[in-house]
Amino acid sequence: MGRLGVTEILVILAIVLLLFGGKKIPELMKGLGSGIKEFKNAAKDNQPADKKEEEETK
Repeated sequence: MGRLGVTEILVILAIVLLLFGGKKIPELMKGLGSGIKEFKNAAKDNQPADKKEEEETK
């Protein structure tokens, strides 16, 4: 228990498709992608100062 198999993933995708429809899913994925991108940028900005200096010199 705890792992998702192919069948479970297909059922989840079918439910999402029924709930949101085909036109709404690309908008949701775009929002999710931009959120992940912002999170990565924020995490990158929070690195210690010495690591930032090392990356800038490379």
